[in-house]
Amino acid sequence: MLEMRPDCERCGTDLPADAGGAFICSFECTFCAACADALDETCPNCGGELLDRPTRTGDRLRRHPASTERRHRG
Repeated sequence: MLEMRPDCERCGTDLPADAGGAFICSFECTFCAACADALDETCPNCGGELLDRPTRTGDRLRRHPASTERRHRG
């Protein structure tokens, strides 16, 4: 199950699990759309491809909440 990280690792923008606009690599590194574009859709941590992260909504989000651990170190 995806960790659904709450923020962009590069700029700190909030990325709610129930909204689009987040991009992840296969290691779940997470970036906002603007940062993913600036990174040419390539993860700076592992070199992997950044792809649209699916959303999690409704009952599934309540039963399996998103992570609250922020990753931005800015």
